[in-house]
Amino acid sequence: MGLNRNPYKTFKIIKGIGRAWKEIEYIEYHSLRHAIRSLYQSKLIGAKQNKDGSITLQLSDLGRQRALTYKLETMVLKKKRWDYKWRLVIFDIPNNKRRLRETLRFYLRQLDFYKLQKSVYITPYKCEREIEFLVEYFKLKKHVRFMVVKSFDNQLDVKKYFGLIK
Repeated sequence: MGLNRNPYKTFKIIKGIGRAWKEIEYIEYHSLRHAIRSLYQSKLIGAKQNKDGSITLQLSDLGRQRALTYKLETMVLKKKRWDYKWRLVIFDIPNNKRRLRETLRFYLRQLDFYKLQKSVYITPYKCEREIEFLVEYFKLKKHVRFMVVKSFDNQLDVKKYFGLIK
């Protein structure tokens, strides 16, 4: 705007900024509403109407039950009957976060994951909550991916490792 000599264009830019700001507010508002609605539908939160007309959102009993509270040192996977699905953890943590990368590897080994590659670990046991806890605790959300897969090429070796072959 400061380099613009034409006052007409300056006013046009100022007018456009107002519209752009409203669009940003609209997008943020709708994404927040969508997030709250999905939590409400999953019955993890409940809404309470206050006397002044406002609404308070609070964790439901199910939400409290699902809240992630683990002790890192004693965290283990429950080794129930295999559902024929593999849980895969893939990560690409940059070199400037090397310590976090090594820490994540340590905890994946502690949880008895099988190392497929340097940054790919696998287990046949349900572990979504545990991995979600580790990722949130160490703030690695944008570096870690979790997948559930039915099969992969060298699963015979992994089945032997976990004692799944009779």
